[in-house]
Amino acid sequence: MLEDKFGRRFHYLRLSITDVCNFSCNYCLPDGYQCDSSRDFLTLDEIRHITQAFARLGTSKIRITGGEPSLRKDLTDIISICANTPGIEQVALTTNGFRLKRDISQWKNAGLDAINVSVDSLDPRQFADITGQNKLAIILEGVEQALEAGVKVKINSILLKQYNHNQFDTFLNWVKHQPLTLRFIELMQTGDNQAYFDANHFSGMPLKNRLLQQGWSQIIRDKAAGPAQEFHHPDYAGRVGLIMPYSKDFCASCNRLRISSTGKLHLCLFAEQGLDLRSLIHAGDQQALQNELINLLGNKEATHWLQDGFTGATKNLAMLGG
Repeated sequence: MLEDKFGRRFHYLRLSITDVCNFSCNYCLPDGYQCDSSRDFLTLDEIRHITQAFARLGTSKIRITGGEPSLRKDLTDIISICANTPGIEQVALTTNGFRLKRDISQWKNAGLDAINVSVDSLDPRQFADITGQNKLAIILEGVEQALEAGVKVKINSILLKQYNHNQFDTFLNWVKHQPLTLRFIELMQTGDNQAYFDANHFSGMPLKNRLLQQGWSQIIRDKAAGPAQEFHHPDYAGRVGLIMPYSKDFCASCNRLRISSTGKLHLCLFAEQGLDLRSLIHAGDQQALQNELINLLGNKEATHWLQDGFTGATKNLAMLGG
């Protein structure tokens, strides 16, 4: 089992397969994707070696991320590799949803269990203003198809003071009849968004207090679950989640590690650097790779230090898929 010096166990791998994204969300890539680094992304064989190594060390959940992972033509093959790795019990995908309607059936058939879709506003004009894409309608159609296919769906919505802070009721009315989880995520500071962060960040705590006052109950988190605090209400088909990285003891329950699209281990989304595993991955020596993962985990720190303005090597969230 992968366990750090603070007793945290790591059941969850976030695997980035590209840093390319076709959206230009104003909180992440306001100028669009800039190709300023190597695009020598992990191959299918390398991905197979990674998933096997993590599975043998107790990882039971893999989330495939980007950039935008559906820009890779071999995404279905990647899902299949993860789903057919002994020990992996859940395969999830995070996407902007632009290919969801077209491809959800083949992803499901390949072994996809769950999907997270970014929807920062339910107003089409505001959605286009945030993302640079007028695609809300087709994305929501894809969400419906995913639910009909039996895929577990979560909607990710970044809390933005200048955009969607007053849309909480609209979102709640939507989730009342939708069997999905709607997650509000506090905007995080990255290396290139200081001014935007200052203008748009606000805490999710008032939303949590409001949910509790309105009869929502907090759900106990599964060992392989992400960092969201989730809530349910008997009158609602869906659930609501809050991800508040600036809250007290946020990192105490950390259970996830990250591999970048070029084969670097990131012990934290905001680590000072990625730790290169490419030569070991390429060599296919499972035991050596497992030993190195165990060794490097000893460097994981207790917290991300975001509260002190430290953003590490993370210039934008597309680098590692959040």
